[in-house]
Amino acid sequence: MFQKGLKDVVAVHTKIASVDGDIGELRYRGVQVDKLAATSTFEQLATFIWTGERGFEKDLELNQCRELPAHIIAIIDALPKEISLMDAMRTAISAYAHTEYKEKTIAEQAVLLTAALPMIVARHYRNQLGLPVITANKELSHTANYLWMLTGEMPSDVQVEALETYLKLTMEHGLNASTFAARVTISTESDLTAAITSALGTMKGPLHGGAPSGVISMLNEFEDLSQIRTIVKNKIENGEKIMGFGHRIYKTEDPRSIILREKCLELQGKDAWLDIATIAEKEIIELLAEYKPGRKLYTNVEYYAAAIMRSINMPSELFTPTFSIARMVGWTAHAIEQLEDNTIFRPQSIYVGEIK
Repeated sequence: MFQKGLKDVVAVHTKIASVDGDIGELRYRGVQVDKLAATSTFEQLATFIWTGERGFEKDLELNQCRELPAHIIAIIDALPKEISLMDAMRTAISAYAHTEYKEKTIAEQAVLLTAALPMIVARHYRNQLGLPVITANKELSHTANYLWMLTGEMPSDVQVEALETYLKLTMEHGLNASTFAARVTISTESDLTAAITSALGTMKGPLHGGAPSGVISMLNEFEDLSQIRTIVKNKIENGEKIMGFGHRIYKTEDPRSIILREKCLELQGKDAWLDIATIAEKEIIELLAEYKPGRKLYTNVEYYAAAIMRSINMPSELFTPTFSIARMVGWTAHAIEQLEDNTIFRPQSIYVGEIK
């Protein structure tokens, strides 16, 4: 059977996550993501995805891993400033294949790489800006420490809460392109470093991890709340795509966008950009239903992700790296699972060229 892009072809059995696009449901290890996001920290949820166990967390291990090896620091600092963050991440992670790292179990490596990625992003980002590097704070949570290293300013509770909700909802999403790349690489009995390097290379592509900059541009037009309906109406009538609505998998509302909306509503009045996003969404949904009946164009996770990123003043070049910081948990979990019952991936191809 030939299926272009392997669409709907089952390639693995997994206990990590399930995505049901028809009913709009995402579960981590059988538990609905909304329940987990509401009751777990980033550290607790990462542990649950890695092990399936609840009631303890690897926050201590993450805290203790907040120190980059000297050779990783040297590599990052030697990179030209114009090297993109995604390329810098891929280069730095690939350099973890050294003796001390290799002596760790794959589960320990997963924790180490998860802790390392925010430090890699923050270091190269501040190098690009010509700013001094901020030392990691082992007293802060994973999310708060990331914001601290980016800015050198202690983040507010609102900023941490909004960003952490996003990170928890994007840790894992089934056999997406980057996760598949990680599993293919590790299936050759390569190592975790190689698998994550493959995943980062895949995430870089605009068809997968592309930043929701289009949503930001649209939200910037909505500062005058009285003009939202007019602006959206003009966009639809001019044939422009309304960014942040519609999803390849979900045929109903993206469950992640529902949770992010609820978080934004909880924080209403505390941040102007989150207020704009919640008001604009209602207008957009009404207009899409009016102009495109039957299309089922619901809000997707990128819409509220963009609103959250904008609310914490995160520039667009940090969107995909931040997405990757969350997805590192899922990538490493899938690599570990692949090795538990491994078969190398080897699909067939059909020759369609000339026979001479």
